Amino acid sequence: MMHVDAPIGTLVLVTLLVGVFSDVTSAADDTGTIRAGIIGLDTSHAPAFTKFLNDPKSKGYDLGVRIVAAYPGGSPDIPASRDRVRKITDQVRALNVRIVDSIPELLKDVDAVLIESVDGRPHLEQARAVFRAEKPVFIDKPLAGSLADAVAIAELAERARVPWFCSSALRFGPSLRNALEHRENDPVLGCDAWSPCPIEEHHPDLYWYGVHGCELLYTVMGPGCETVTRVSTTGTDCVTGRWKDGRLGTFRGLRDGKEDYGAVIFGKTKIEPVLGFQGYEPLVGQIATFFKTRRPPVPPDETIELYAFMEAADQSKRRGGTPVRIDDVLKAARQEASMKIDPQQSLPIW
Repeated sequence: MMHVDAPIGTLVLVTLLVGVFSDVTSAADDTGTIRAGIIGLDTSHAPAFTKFLNDPKSKGYDLGVRIVAAYPGGSPDIPASRDRVRKITDQVRALNVRIVDSIPELLKDVDAVLIESVDGRPHLEQARAVFRAEKPVFIDKPLAGSLADAVAIAELAERARVPWFCSSALRFGPSLRNALEHRENDPVLGCDAWSPCPIEEHHPDLYWYGVHGCELLYTVMGPGCETVTRVSTTGTDCVTGRWKDGRLGTFRGLRDGKEDYGAVIFGKTKIEPVLGFQGYEPLVGQIATFFKTRRPPVPPDETIELYAFMEAADQSKRRGGTPVRIDDVLKAARQEASMKIDPQQSLPIW
């Protein structure tokens, strides 16, 4: 990642360092509650997350984060977005959320942001506005509509010193977390993960839904994948990653037959299956904690490698199943991303 090289005043420098290293919580209202806003009302996540945080009868009400405003957005060329915006907007409005007409209007009244647009393509421009406003942001999957956009998001966030993270809910499922927390003497040697994998024409193949299974794989294996090989048929994808330490991890994308989420962890002393989707609550809990501490639970570099893994899988498919190096994919994406970054946005706007 690039850093700011230009000389800056002492006051600005102190401000930047406080934003990066201090434990100071995000701004909040007089009660200490974090006021959050949603960008994108075209996914079921929007009302589900809002109800968990806003409903006094919900376990999430005590987390101290309220969704107070939302901007509908929507993508006219994706039916899954276009056909749901009005219904989901009404659902969120009914949860005591103010619906606004623009992102700037939303940013005036919130301390933190969730980008929930189901289409990853507008995420770069939506995130760019949030970074300028210096609000911590959770960006729902897919992080972006291309690897270059994903890299640009990470670069802009670093330049603005704004914390962010992106994650599937599957990363924080209780079954998976329990399996990973009890491996003191049983290192992970490999993992097979799977999830539904429908393909949407405007996104790299695995970004749209295969990201769930790929995130399971990365949660178990960690970063450090070197090469990616993909075999693809009409109904199934099989993607194999070779990690730098020689371990192998696989993702199986399901389009034919029963669709489900899950993984198997291969260890030194046992083979352990883990459940897949176990609800949104663990993820929303992580988001609430992140808004208060400004400490992302998933490192940005790991997220970028995850999306590079999926892009490398696309390139392997196009090349007939030959291995593709993640470093090569990232190098090309960084070159493309450099053209998407406004050179004037090297610092936040005060």
